[in-house]
Amino acid sequence: MPQSGAFLFIKHSSQYLNQLNKFFSNLYRFQSDFMTIKKVDTKIDFIRSEHDVLDFWDQNSIFEKRRQLNKGKEKWSFIDGPITANNPMGVHHAWGRSLKDIYNRYKSMCGYELRYQNGFDCQGLWVEIEVEKELGFESKRDVEEFGIEKFVSLCKERVEKYSEIQTEQSKRLGYWMDWDNSYYTMSDENNYTIWFFLKKLWTEGKIYRGSDVVPWSGRSGTSYSQMEIIEGRKLVTHRSVFVRFPIKGKDNEYLLIWTTTPWTLSSNVVVAINKDLDYVKIKAQDGSIYYFAKENLEFQRLDKQFKEKKQWIDGVPKLKTLAQIFKERGGYEEIGTIKGIEMVGWEYSGPYDELEAQQEPGGYPYVNDDLKEKGINSADNHKVIDPGKDKIGNDIVVAGEGTGIVHMAPGCGDIDHAVGKNKNLINIAPLNDESKFIEKFGWLSGMLATDKKTTDAIINDLKERDYLVHAEDYPHVYPHCWRSGDELVFRLVDEWYINMDWRGKIKEIVDDIEWIPSWGNEREHEWLDNMGDWMISKKRFWGLALPIWVFEDGSFFVIGSKEELKDLAVDGWGEYEGNSPHRPWIDKVKIKHPETGLIGTRIKDVGNPWLDAGIVPFSTLKYNSDKEYWADWFPGDFVTECFPGQFRNWFYSLLAMSAELEGKAPFKTLLGHALVKDENGRDMHKSWGNAIWFEDAAEKMGVDVMRWMYSLQHVEQNLLFGYGPADEVRKKLITLWNVYSFYATYAAVDGFDPKSNSLELDKLNILDRWVIAKTHVLIKDSVAYMDEFRVDLFMRSFEVFLEELSNWYVRRNRRRFWKSEDDQDKNSAYATLYHVLTNMIRIIAPVLPFISETVYQNLVVNSEPGSADSVHLCDFPEPDETWIDMDLIKNVDSLKKFVELGRSARSKCKVKIRQPLSKVSFAIEDNGVADFFDDNKDIILDELNVKSVERITDSDQLISYKIKPNLRTLGQKYGKGLSEIRRLLDEGDAGEMVSILQSDSELILSNNKYILHREDVFIETEAAEGFAAESGNGITVGLTLDLTEDLIMEGLVRDIVRSVQSMRKDAGFAVEDRIEIAWDFDGQILDALGKFEKYFCLETLTSSIKDEISQGDYTDKVELNDQQYSITLKKIQTN
Repeated sequence: MPQSGAFLFIKHSSQYLNQLNKFFSNLYRFQSDFMTIKKVDTKIDFIRSEHDVLDFWDQNSIFEKRRQLNKGKEKWSFIDGPITANNPMGVHHAWGRSLKDIYNRYKSMCGYELRYQNGFDCQGLWVEIEVEKELGFESKRDVEEFGIEKFVSLCKERVEKYSEIQTEQSKRLGYWMDWDNSYYTMSDENNYTIWFFLKKLWTEGKIYRGSDVVPWSGRSGTSYSQMEIIEGRKLVTHRSVFVRFPIKGKDNEYLLIWTTTPWTLSSNVVVAINKDLDYVKIKAQDGSIYYFAKENLEFQRLDKQFKEKKQWIDGVPKLKTLAQIFKERGGYEEIGTIKGIEMVGWEYSGPYDELEAQQEPGGYPYVNDDLKEKGINSADNHKVIDPGKDKIGNDIVVAGEGTGIVHMAPGCGDIDHAVGKNKNLINIAPLNDESKFIEKFGWLSGMLATDKKTTDAIINDLKERDYLVHAEDYPHVYPHCWRSGDELVFRLVDEWYINMDWRGKIKEIVDDIEWIPSWGNEREHEWLDNMGDWMISKKRFWGLALPIWVFEDGSFFVIGSKEELKDLAVDGWGEYEGNSPHRPWIDKVKIKHPETGLIGTRIKDVGNPWLDAGIVPFSTLKYNSDKEYWADWFPGDFVTECFPGQFRNWFYSLLAMSAELEGKAPFKTLLGHALVKDENGRDMHKSWGNAIWFEDAAEKMGVDVMRWMYSLQHVEQNLLFGYGPADEVRKKLITLWNVYSFYATYAAVDGFDPKSNSLELDKLNILDRWVIAKTHVLIKDSVAYMDEFRVDLFMRSFEVFLEELSNWYVRRNRRRFWKSEDDQDKNSAYATLYHVLTNMIRIIAPVLPFISETVYQNLVVNSEPGSADSVHLCDFPEPDETWIDMDLIKNVDSLKKFVELGRSARSKCKVKIRQPLSKVSFAIEDNGVADFFDDNKDIILDELNVKSVERITDSDQLISYKIKPNLRTLGQKYGKGLSEIRRLLDEGDAGEMVSILQSDSELILSNNKYILHREDVFIETEAAEGFAAESGNGITVGLTLDLTEDLIMEGLVRDIVRSVQSMRKDAGFAVEDRIEIAWDFDGQILDALGKFEKYFCLETLTSSIKDEISQGDYTDKVELNDQQYSITLKKIQTN
C-alpha cells in the first residue's frame, strides 16, 4: 500500500528528531566532560539556597532515586510516632522530626531499604477543643445541640487541613518521607486493628466496666486517664482552709482539718490519721480544744519554695505556721499529747451534714445496696479511721503540710476512693459532667465547683457557721486539662478499663529494647510497677468508636472486625456501610448477641487516643491484611519521640499492645529527647510572646541552622532555642561555606581537575597528611556515633574538625593556592582539600542536607563526570585506615597546642600577634614531639611571629604555678579535709603536680587519703620576668618580650598588611585579584615598607607600588603612630 506524503513527513521527521536528540545528548555528554567547578560568592543566602535545593530534589526525583537504589537491600524499619495534625508545626516538633530524618538519611546512605512512612495523629480531644473554639462552643452540650455528625465532619476536615500544612512544613525541613503514603490514625485500618486488639483482650476477660474516681474536665465533659493527667499539671493558687470538725461526746473539742478543695467538704465521709504519729492537744484563747499532728505546730510550710521562689507564685505571702495562726487568734497552750491510734473510732459532726445527700442511706448518687439495707448514711457515721499504707508501702497520712488529720471524701478523690473501697465506706459524688453540684446539695446545687465564686461562698458559709479557723492562698501544682486548660476535678464515674494484671508480659519485653538514654528502661519499669488499670474510654465524639455493645441483661460484647460487625448487625448497617467507624454512624448499628440472642447497642464512648498511636506497628504494617509484609518490617529498628510523659503514653501503649498481640517488643531501639525551651530556659507560650513557629524559624534562621542546633544537643537535656543561639550556629555554617568557597574560587581560576590529580602520599606535605588522617578519623568516628544514635557526639567532632580545617589547614596553606605556578605542591594542596571536602559533605549530608547538596553540585558534579546526581544518592563514606597515622596526628596536634599556648601568652600580656618577637622557648618531656617541633619550626616561627625557637629542659625557667583547691568540688568530697588539702597543695612541688593533672592523671595526696582530679583545683600561672608564658598538655611555652628596632618596623608593616586586606574586602575585590597600590607614608613607616616590601606584596597580592594612582578603585585612611595616612588600591585587570 503506498504511503501518503503526510506519513512520510512524520516518519522522516521522527527520524530527524531522534538524530537531533542523539546529537544534543552527545553534545551534553561532551560538554559534561569539560565541566569545571564554578567560582562561588562568599556571601551566600542560605535560605534562598535551601529553596533552590528543594526545587532540585523535586524536579530530579532525588528521593525516588534514593529509594530505588536501596530497593531489595537489607531493611531498616523506622516507625514514626504520629504528629498531632491540629496546628502548624512549632520548633519543638522540628527537633524530633530532624532526628528522625537524620538517622533515616544516614541509614539510606548506608544502603538500607526504608519504608519512609510518616504518621498523623488525628483523633482526640485536642482536635475537638480547637473545633469548639472555632464554633464558639463552651461546653459539651453545645456540641450535642449542634449535631454530632456535623461536628465530627469538622474535626476530620481540620485534621486534613493541618496534615497538609504539616506535610509542606516537613518538606521545608528537608524531612524525606513518602508523603503520598502517610498513615492517619483515623483510618479504617487503624481503627479496626484496635478492635482486633480489644477483642483479644475481651476473650481473655480483660475488658471491664468499673466505677472509679478519675480526673474530670467539666469544660470537655470527659475523664482523663492516669497516663494523661501529668501532662496538664500547672502551678496555681487555691484558697485552702483550716476547718474544725466537732468531736461527738467531747464538749468544745475539735479535729483540725486542712484542704485545698473546699468544695469536697460537702461530701466528707471520714477523717484519717496516722496511728503512729503524736497528736498535740491545744487549748485556744476562747477555750476551744484542737487536735492535730504535734510536728505540724511549728512546721514551716513550703518554706523552701518561698525562699527560693521556685514553685511559687508572685504576690502570695509566706504561709503561716499553725502556731502563728493560733497566736493571731489570741494565743494557745499545749495541754497534752496522744497517739493517733487512740483517736481511731472517734465520731464527729461534718460541716455539711444538713445536706440531703449526706442523709441518703447507702450514699448518693451511687448507692451501696448493702449499706442502704442497713440504713447507713454519711452524716450519722463520720469516724476517725487509720487508712494504713498505699500500695507501695507509704503511709497515706503524714505530718508536715496540713494537720496530720485528712478529710476524706471517697466520691471526690482517687486515694480517698481507694480507702473507701477497702473500708467499705459510703460514696457521695456531688458533681455532674459539667463539674457542677447536682441535686440534694442544697444551696450549692448548680454551682460550678472550680469557680472561685463557689469557693468564696463556701468559705463565707463556713465562717458564718463557725467552722472556719483560717483561710489562705496556697500555691501548688494541680491537674488541668492538657488541651483546654481548664481545672480538673476528681469525680466518681463509670468508665471502661483494661485489667492490667498481665503487666508482667510487658515488663518482660522492656529489657529487650535499647533505651537511649539508658535510664529510660528504669523509668518504664517504674511506670509499669505503679500504674493502675488502663482506662480506655472517653465520653466524647471524635475518636475511635469503642467496639463494645451492651445488652439489657448487663452483659457486653466486643466486636473484633468490620466483618464480624456485619455478621451480627440486625439494624443500622445500611446507614453505617460506606462510612468510617466513627460516631454517629457506628452508633446506629445494633447487633444480636451470638449466644443470648439479645439485641445490643454500642456504648457512646470513644477510645483513649493512645490506643490510636500504640497500634501503629501493626496497623501501618498490614498486620491483619498482609502478614508477610508485616513480618518483613516488624519489629521496628528505631523509634524516637520526646520522652517527658511518653513512658506512660506512647511508649507504654506500644509496649502493651505488642506484648498482648505478639509477646515481643515492637521496636529494637528507642531514642527519647527532652523539651525545647526558649533561649532563656522558659517554656514557650504564645501568650508569653516567646513561642517560635516553625515557618518563622525556617525563613529567618534557615533549616540547616536549625538542624545543626537540634543535632548538636544532647537528647537528655532541654534545648534552649532562639535566634541568639542560631546566630552562633550560623557562624559555623559560614565557616563551612568559606572553606568550600576558598577551594572553589581558586580551583575555578586554575581549572583544577581532581580526576587528573589524585592523592599521592609521597607528594603530600605534613599538614596534607595530617588533615587527611583527621578526615578518616572523623569518618570512623561518625560511623560509630551514628550507629549509636549519638549525632550530638558526631557534630561535636565535626565542629572541632571544621575549626581545625579552617583555622589551621586552610589558613596555613593558603599561599600554596595563591601562587601562580601550577606545580606539584599546588596540585597536592588542591587534591588534599578536594578529598577532605568531598568526604565532609557526604558525612554531614544527613544532618545538613541543604548546604551539603549545594556544595556537592558544584564541587563534585561539576568536577567529576558520571558522579551521582545528588550527595544524597552517594554512599556514606568508609574510613580508609591506610591514611590514619595516629603518631602524625599526635605530633601535629601537639604543634597546634604549642601555637595556642604561645598565642594565649601573647594575649595575656597584650602583645598583638602582628608584632614580631625574637624568640619562643618551650619545655616538653616527650623527645619525639620535641623533634617534630624542631623539624617543623618554620610553622612555629610563622604562627607565633617569632625569629627563633629554643627548647629548654626546665619549665620553671619560664613559668611558676600556684595551685588552689576548688572548694565546691572538694568540699563535697572531703568536707573538713579542705584545710589539710590546701596545706598539701601549698607545700608540694607545684610544677610536678600540674604535670600530673594536665596529663589527666589523678593527683594523690597524703598516701591515698585525698585523690584530686583536674576539676578539683584552680591552676594559676605566673611567667618569669621578661617572658609571656603559658602551659598545658605537658607543654610549656615562653615568649621573649624584648623588642629591637627591626622587630618594631616589621610589626608596623604587618599592621599595614592587615589594613590593606581589610580595604580589599571593603572594595569587593575577589580573593585572587591582584592590585596596584599607592600611599603617602613617610619616615619610619616608609623605611619599614622598604625593608619588608617582598613580604608586604606577597601577603596583599600587590603587583606594584606606585607613587600615585590617578583613578584608583578604592581609597581609605589608616591611622599609624597617632597619624593618619591615605592608601589607594587599583585592581589589575586580567584577560
